[in-house]
Amino acid sequence: MLKVVVYTDSEGIGGAEISLGHLVATTSADVTVVGVSETVVNAIAHDRPKFILPKTLFSHWLTFARLQPDIIHINCCTPWACAIGLTAALMIPNARAVRVDQLPLRTTDAIELWRTRFLSLRLDAHVAVGKKSAQRMEDFYALGRNSVISIPNGVPDLGEAQLVTAETMIVGSIGRLDAMKAHEILLKAIAQTENINAVILGEGSERSNLEQLAIDLGIQERVQLLGWVDSPRSYLSKFDVVAMPSRSEGFPLAMVEAMLAARPVIATRVGSMPEAVIDGVTGWLIEKNDVDGLVKALMRSRDDGPLRLQMGQQARQMALSNYTVEAMTKQYEQLWQELRGKARSPRFRVSRPKD
Repeated sequence: MLKVVVYTDSEGIGGAEISLGHLVATTSADVTVVGVSETVVNAIAHDRPKFILPKTLFSHWLTFARLQPDIIHINCCTPWACAIGLTAALMIPNARAVRVDQLPLRTTDAIELWRTRFLSLRLDAHVAVGKKSAQRMEDFYALGRNSVISIPNGVPDLGEAQLVTAETMIVGSIGRLDAMKAHEILLKAIAQTENINAVILGEGSERSNLEQLAIDLGIQERVQLLGWVDSPRSYLSKFDVVAMPSRSEGFPLAMVEAMLAARPVIATRVGSMPEAVIDGVTGWLIEKNDVDGLVKALMRSRDDGPLRLQMGQQARQMALSNYTVEAMTKQYEQLWQELRGKARSPRFRVSRPKD
């Protein structure tokens, strides 16, 4: 049986860690979970073997060497994360190292940039969670075109969410309350519409700013900030549409959960969201920071119920075909098996891009 170590140095649980947990729970490989945070490792491991390590290169190398895996699968919540884990993985001669970037971000720190590039060029496989995300990683870190492959995140299919009808349309939004998620754009759009209320699930540093903005806009009675909820999926039956006006994304799980629940998604053209949200088919696409564009999408959704329901069904069918946990796991298992029989081939030179 294929022996796989999955690794993360994250100290908090977000979409990257939830996605890794889905993979661990679904794969048939012999998996051991390794990380630096007991809370995170326990959340990912389920009933799999696990190790919590000090943040030293020696402890990582020693653990990987003792486990003797075929594959070391390293889940990076940012491109500059997991440097110690990646370095240790490259020191295990019989293992093959796979890097997964959940969020394609550029760094302005020269040391982080060159360290990320140096390690990435020596990996056996580099994965991003969408085609556009893969291209952005290639461009941000000069890795060469087609060097990063795409495997979208998947979530379990819990079935279509029954729609709870109401006179006022409910737009839901799921994600931590920080500037990157741009919830203030949603509040400003709500202020310019009628018969549309917003329910936002998530917690974070922007809560007080969003609460004050709702008061300033006079929409505090139309906006609910429910904070962190253990099962955001259970709220989808109350939503007519899901809005994700993010300024930066990879391939968010909340988007796929909404699609599987047969809800159209209004998303910005960032990261790999446009690969799933097809404008006018499975949802609507807007530019980031585009309040007017979001207003128009919300009004179209409000004013054409049959179209909204049709788009929700189309979103569900696309997600079932492409973005389930089973589809994600199958692609990773195929990659692991391919790498198992290959020699390590680090790259020391990257050709000039042709496009």
